[in-house]
Amino acid sequence: MYTVDNYDVIVIGGGHAGCEAALAAARMGHRTLLATISLDNIALMPCNPAVGGPGKSHLVYEVDALGGQMGINADATAIQMRMLNMGKGPAVHSLRCQSDKIKYQHLMK
Repeated sequence: MYTVDNYDVIVIGGGHAGCEAALAAARMGHRTLLATISLDNIALMPCNPAVGGPGKSHLVYEVDALGGQMGINADATAIQMRMLNMGKGPAVHSLRCQSDKIKYQHLMK
């Protein structure tokens, strides 16, 4: 049987950006489809599952300010949190969170 579904938003790719985009569209009430090659790879974290740090923490703060899920999931699946660059000035202090890869993926799904 062939059926046609209409979607307001179609997101291609279930990485971190794709998950955030699909979540934002769905929260705004749009009928949303997230298309990915494998359901096992949704929000897949690399071998070093860190969120934050000197470069990425600014991005995490921006995603959080816009209502994103990355920081919330990182907090919920945290194994270790550490404030980096404490020997330097406060302008370069940054929080890094090591997350459980599997739990992070399941929570994002």
